[in-house]
Amino acid sequence: MSDESLTLQLLKEQFPDKIIETHSYRGDDTAIVKKEAILEVLKFLKEDARLKYNFLMDLAGVDYLTYKKDPRFEVVYHLYSLEYNRRVRIKAPVDEDDPVIDSATPLWEAANWYEREVWDMFGIKFRGHPNLKRLLMYEEFVGHPLRKDYPINKRQPLIGPKI
Repeated sequence: MSDESLTLQLLKEQFPDKIIETHSYRGDDTAIVKKEAILEVLKFLKEDARLKYNFLMDLAGVDYLTYKKDPRFEVVYHLYSLEYNRRVRIKAPVDEDDPVIDSATPLWEAANWYEREVWDMFGIKFRGHPNLKRLLMYEEFVGHPLRKDYPINKRQPLIGPKI
């Protein structure tokens, strides 16, 4: 019998050509998924009766510039199954040249603000997002401050009351 979790087994059976890699460390499951399949995989994890990952706990961006990893970015989803008390981490690599991935907002409304934050901080766009605009920075801000190549001494446009 395999020590692999039910979640990772089902993901590999259901999406053999869309799962890049899986691993588990101290009970924390992780699957790396092709970005083209992210919505399909997330929907399966949410709706399959054996899994029911119905809670999107977090969604974040990661910049691997200093690690020389290709592709440079990842979008990371942390899901939780309230019914089965299980967690899974889903990662989707995103190219620097085409930083676009499908929005998870059709599955979880909570993805709305998480995706806005990732867009604002990393410049990763979410296709199909209902209102992708800056969340933490002001609209005139140029660039995405959590990218590792963002110049920390860069001057930004001054904002203030319009006369």
